[in-house]
Parts: sequence; C-alpha cells; structure tokens
Amino acid sequence: MVIEDTQKKIKGYRRLIPSMTALMEFEAVARLSSFTLAAQELGLTQAAVSKQVKYLEETLGARLFHRLHRAIKLTSEGYVLYSVVSESMQRMANVFDKICEGIPEQQLVIACTAAFSQLRILPRLASLRVSQPNVQLRLITHMFSPEVNRQDVDMAIRFGNGKWDDGTSIFLFDEEVFPVCSPTWLITHPAPLSVDDFMHLDLIDSETTLEGWMTWNSWFKELGESRPKMNYSLRCSSYNDSVQAALQGYGVALGWHRLLGPMLLSGELVRITAYAVKPKDAYYLVIPHGREVTPLVHAMVDWLKDEAVLAH
Repeated sequence: MVIEDTQKKIKGYRRLIPSMTALMEFEAVARLSSFTLAAQELGLTQAAVSKQVKYLEETLGARLFHRLHRAIKLTSEGYVLYSVVSESMQRMANVFDKICEGIPEQQLVIACTAAFSQLRILPRLASLRVSQPNVQLRLITHMFSPEVNRQDVDMAIRFGNGKWDDGTSIFLFDEEVFPVCSPTWLITHPAPLSVDDFMHLDLIDSETTLEGWMTWNSWFKELGESRPKMNYSLRCSSYNDSVQAALQGYGVALGWHRLLGPMLLSGELVRITAYAVKPKDAYYLVIPHGREVTPLVHAMVDWLKDEAVLAH
C-alpha cells in the first residue's frame, strides 16, 4: 500500500520504473542464475541483492524467480522482464562504449564467418566506401555460425534455412557448389569428364563449420553418388585454407560460387566441370530482436547482393 501511494506521487518513467539499481541487480541474478554470484559480481552482499529483487517483486506484484532447492529459476514474468532489461542494458552499454571511445554513431558491426568476411565482404569494401561513405565498418568473425546476442552486433550473416528465433532474417542469395582449381593445376592434369574421374584427382577438403556446409563426401551424395574412398591431397579445418591451397595449385577444392566470385572473375580459380550442387539452404542477413530494420540495413543488403561491384 505504501508503494502504491508513493508511485501515485511520482511522474515520468520513475513512476513505472522505481529503481534502476534494482533492475541492474535483477539482471545479474537472472543472467548468472545465482544470488551469490550476482552479489560477487556487483560487489554487494547477497542479502542486499535479495532485498532489491524482493522490492521489484513487491512493486510488480509478481514473483520473478522460483526459489528451488539450491537453485533459482525465472518465472514466466521474470523471463519477460529479463529479456527486456538485458537487451536494454546491452544497448546502453554499447552507447557508453561508443561515446567513451569516440566511435561514430554510424559504426556498423557485422558478425559472420571468416570465410564470408574474407571472400565476400573484403573484396567489396571499396564499393561500400562509395555508397556509404559515413559508415565505419567493424567485422567480427567466427569459425561457426555467428550469434547475434552480443551487445555490439548490429547484424549477422548466416547460412541456413532462415528460421532462427534470435532475430529477423532477410534473404540475401542462394548458393551453388562446384569443383574449382587453379589454371596451373589444370595444365598438368586432365579435367574430369565423369564422376568416376574425381577418384583419381588430388582433392582438397574442408571440415563442416556450418549447418548445411558441404564436404566432398556430402557433395557426392547430393549427386547421388557414394564415394567412401577418395584421394585427399589435403584436408583443412578452415575453408579459407582450402581455397588458398587450390590457388597454389595443390589440387581441386569445392567452390562456393557466392564466395569465390572475385577469384572466378579474375581467372585465379577456374571451374573444371559442369557437375554442381545447389544446397537447399541460403545466405541470410539476421537482425537481432529489438533492433530496427533501418534504411541502412536495406542498403547493406543491396550492397551484399550486388554482383556488379566486382566487375569494376
């Protein structure tokens, strides 16, 4: 009753959000699933943190945690509040970092795989400077499919079916996968005329780092062929390394058309057969929930999709 009377006298956001301190302590407890760990992180006593969370519960008139034996768990109301508070605090922290470090507001943070960064984004940077001269780009690369729950990520590039529950997906383009090699390798080795001919080639393979990513084995299966014994000249954990090996004339690698466009256009790599597989998955731009699909987002989509920029 005292809380209700006090709130009636307060105006503005403070009327609905009576304590930012309580929200910060609640966020730490929810994130760490522990009052003890939250108190240690915040430099407070466990009793003080527990008191602030209890104050929030009394203010809202709802329980935020299930107090279990030696554990706590968010209630449905607590989960809803945590989702909003966590996202808001991440965005505020990002703004603080930008202001403190003198980073321009137009900085754009893109998360993607190292292969997509090196093979699709970096060759296009000159055209980005022309079309978006005020944007300062920051790339965060991952070995596997990038997450978008980091506070500093504005968008992520993913390969998959486009159905993810942590953001809004915007279709970029599909893909086609076919064998490639360097022109020098092709001079001393015959091009394959049939699937059986691949069994006698120096194949360069890369491990699967993404859902839907193809190895030679899965590529042959998509063609309806089973090849248990293949002649690998090199196996790499990174697709970038397999591409570099192909460029050096070490053998034949699987070429992902959307990634190797510049090298195919320049003739550094050549396609050696008509055999190809079109994966069911595709590339998507993912915008984290809570962020707007702005005109800049649409401009980045157009820039990433534009094949003409590589022809100049």
